[in-house]
Amino acid sequence: IRLKHTNYTSVFSKSNKYPVLVEWWLTKSKVECPNKLTRKDAFQPDPLLPKETDLMNDYKNSGFDRGHMCPAADNQCPLKINGKVITAEKLQTECFYFTNMAPQYHSLNAGDWKKLEERTRDLASTEDSVHVWCGSVGSQEVIEGLHIPTKCWKVIYIKKTKTFECYIFNNTTDKPVGLDAWKVKKEDVEKLTGFKFNL
Repeated sequence: IRLKHTNYTSVFSKSNKYPVLVEWWLTKSKVECPNKLTRKDAFQPDPLLPKETDLMNDYKNSGFDRGHMCPAADNQCPLKINGKVITAEKLQTECFYFTNMAPQYHSLNAGDWKKLEERTRDLASTEDSVHVWCGSVGSQEVIEGLHIPTKCWKVIYIKKTKTFECYIFNNTTDKPVGLDAWKVKKEDVEKLTGFKFNL
């Protein structure tokens, strides 16, 4: 089921209880503003899909991180859309919906996944506009009703240079090894996910 929020769109799998695809634009103005809102860890069900995304207790006892797809740090600046200002508070609230979370081992979430989030923001700052798709695939086991994905992936399109950067990560307890180890071709992610990444 596809769910559209202010800053991102999520394709959420009701059976796996995680998003198979989340996509958004990240721009210089979204990552650079004078008074960034402080991150608020207010995880909650998505009001567009409240029953299926009431996952607080599932995560609580699972031992897995609630891994952001569209990161909290991409949602700390107010936005202007068609002349209307969207507050950073609203964006921050929306990015903590469970339709934007996948169960990740902490070593991935706080390791190379986080490094790529930082790299993506750096690209937005220097290149102005990047389009991001990311998500999870597979089910290595079911814990507390959550399907634990086998892999998490991300595709980044840099508008200025018309180039792609693509990554497939193993969702394991392995220590971070750096982003180059996970770099793949766009076709590899398309084959893995069944999605096509074109603008």
